Amino acid sequence: MKSPGAPERLLGAYGQRPVAAVLLLGFASGLPLALTSGTLQAWLAVSGVDLARIGLFSLVGLPYTLKFLWAPLLDRFRLPWLGRRRGWMLAAQVALVSGIAALGMLSPDRAPWGVAALALAVAFASASQDVAFDAYRADVLKPKQRGAGAGASVLGYRLAMLASGALALILADSLGWGPTYELMALVMALCLAATWWAPEPETPPQAPATLEAAVTEPFREFFARPGAWGLIALVVLYKLGDAFAGAMSTAFLIRGAGFGPAEVGVVLKGMGLAATILGALWGGALVARWGLLRALLLFGALQAASNLGFLALVAAGRDFGLMALVVGFENLSGGMGTAAFVALLMALCNARHSATQFALLTAAAALGRVFIGPLAGEIAAVFGWWLFFVTSFAVALPGILLMVLLRNSVAKLG
Repeated sequence: MKSPGAPERLLGAYGQRPVAAVLLLGFASGLPLALTSGTLQAWLAVSGVDLARIGLFSLVGLPYTLKFLWAPLLDRFRLPWLGRRRGWMLAAQVALVSGIAALGMLSPDRAPWGVAALALAVAFASASQDVAFDAYRADVLKPKQRGAGAGASVLGYRLAMLASGALALILADSLGWGPTYELMALVMALCLAATWWAPEPETPPQAPATLEAAVTEPFREFFARPGAWGLIALVVLYKLGDAFAGAMSTAFLIRGAGFGPAEVGVVLKGMGLAATILGALWGGALVARWGLLRALLLFGALQAASNLGFLALVAAGRDFGLMALVVGFENLSGGMGTAAFVALLMALCNARHSATQFALLTAAAALGRVFIGPLAGEIAAVFGWWLFFVTSFAVALPGILLMVLLRNSVAKLG
């Protein structure tokens, strides 16, 4: 019998019901984010809200950072419908539909604090949905499905951000802001069907016996593992070089290479998004085929190498074709690395505590990205773009080296 080729293997990996469910739920997870960040900021600016107050609105994103504080509640308690994970997702989605629709009924210039309170409530419900979705994804996907599931969830998430970001801005220009938010609430309502259709894990994990256990056991279980601190360091470091370059790449393309904002927007938001999605799907399929260790090593090396591609633009200056090639390669490798990284996070979670452990691991991963931005700006300002991108390559190396040192532990994960 003829062995299946690459397209058949790819379709087979993404055609399984748990992976298809993760794709749809990834869309549900990504949809609310822009509605309380970039799209909301545009609405505030158009409505004439002063800049200082617009800056304060960025605080509505705090629930995404602090979601690990209430994640143990979602591990411990089960709502009286669907499963332990899907029940919380459904409750969060109902709250999101109500909150987004209510936002569309207000006006930022007339009721700014009402809009702020609703945006904070939507962000809280969205972060809670993320906690339940991350736990569900870790629970329902078998080890061989994690790569494809990671790629599918990245695809869904990115498409949703495109819908609630760029598409919402276009619609607002013709329909108005209120009707646009009402339409987004309707799209969110359709996502409830995906939660209802999504399968339960074949062996649903047992919940912690008490709330105290739900808070303490995820830490005790994780740090009792051999090499736990090394794995935490790997989570912090693996995407750090990517984050370092990304913190200043847009500024470089405009100020360093001399491209206009429209040119950068077309490449970054158009071709760059397509390359990221392709990378996530391709990377997810390769994780399933190669295993986690090999994929993480190769994709980590590609991420590091893609940062050096910007050196060609430093030397060449304003070359649109070269920019498209460099940005495309950077986004492709970044998408592949993200798929493998999400698969790693799923593999690190114990099924009983997946909500809390996944929230903690993503918080650890975010630490490096938060603090690397100011350092990246200082290096670019003081030493110039050439040394900046060489440094971004160097920052990526510790994660790859640590992967080599922890190869036995990572190989056991899948």
